Amino acid sequence: MGLAMDIRVGRKRTIVIPKAVAEALGIDEGSRLLLEVRDGCIVLKPIPDAISLSLRGEKITRVILEELEETSVEEQRKYLGEEKNSS
Repeated sequence: MGLAMDIRVGRKRTIVIPKAVAEALGIDEGSRLLLEVRDGCIVLKPIPDAISLSLRGEKITRVILEELEETSVEEQRKYLGEEKNSS
């Protein structure tokens, strides 16, 4: 990509990702990033969410909307600790 910029560390050691970099990588408010320390350098990698993967990611399978909804409901029930048969 070839983008390199001088940025400053702010209060509480925060950094701001420049707009050009964020746009080039599809990073928006709320995006998740993986931070790695490698050979004395900080490496930030976007962690794609389900929506960005579905829009920009490699297509490896076909999912029917009903299957997605069923999986979503199952995961929500697991998260909330509800029984599978409850409504």
